Amino acid sequence: MSEQSGHTVPGDERPEARLERAVRAAEQALIEFEIAVETFRVEVENFSRLHHQKLGPMYTRLDELEALIAEAKAARTGDREDLRRAEEARALVMPMPGVEELFHDWLDSDGISDDAGAMLTDRPVRPPERVRPSEEVRRLYRELVRQAHPDLAQDEAERERRDAFIARVNAAYGRGEERLLRELAEEWAAGPEPERAEPEESGELYARLEWLARRKELLSLVAKELEDSAIGSMLRMAPDDPDRLLEEIAEQLLAQVAEREAALAAELAAG
Repeated sequence: MSEQSGHTVPGDERPEARLERAVRAAEQALIEFEIAVETFRVEVENFSRLHHQKLGPMYTRLDELEALIAEAKAARTGDREDLRRAEEARALVMPMPGVEELFHDWLDSDGISDDAGAMLTDRPVRPPERVRPSEEVRRLYRELVRQAHPDLAQDEAERERRDAFIARVNAAYGRGEERLLRELAEEWAAGPEPERAEPEESGELYARLEWLARRKELLSLVAKELEDSAIGSMLRMAPDDPDRLLEEIAEQLLAQVAEREAALAAELAAG
């Protein structure tokens, strides 16, 4: 007589047990997706900040050179069209300041900037050192989010505690602070044990699955917005080493500066 093979479900398993497993799997999948979206968001933000800090002066120098070249040509020719172009080039060098510039970077699109918040609360202002945090920082971050994610909370008070903690984790990750992430890991490990989840009814489980699906859709929109942004599109061209991409752009700008300086020298010599 042949034996039947396959997995047998225990006779005393609750009818909702399979649904509960599906919910737990969906929760973990959503957490992993959130980790991926947040890590990419940090890279986009860090690239933008470092691009502005490190390359901003080069762009300003290029604009200044373009204005000087146009002005030298206009002075040499006296042509009305050359004079108009010179005025336009000079106007680009001295744009009207935006709100962020007027408030010295204290404001951004979300209100008070991170740096301003740090100054107001006596926290040190720590600009990112790299576009992509180190592998160890990324490992610590992933482990902490998997343990402390707010979606794993069993009640509203626990969710609020996890929300506040994860906000600190995200901030430390964005700055690439390995030491602080280790301290946060120790803090979480020393905290209260998570309560054991009470068995849920089928209706609650289905509602949870629907909520997780909606949350996934919203995150997908956030991810697409990040990927379609100017910085996101650039980062997708260098997924393995975004920091090297920043260096390559700097090298290209230096070459352009040298070329425009030579063009200015030639224009002045012609005058």
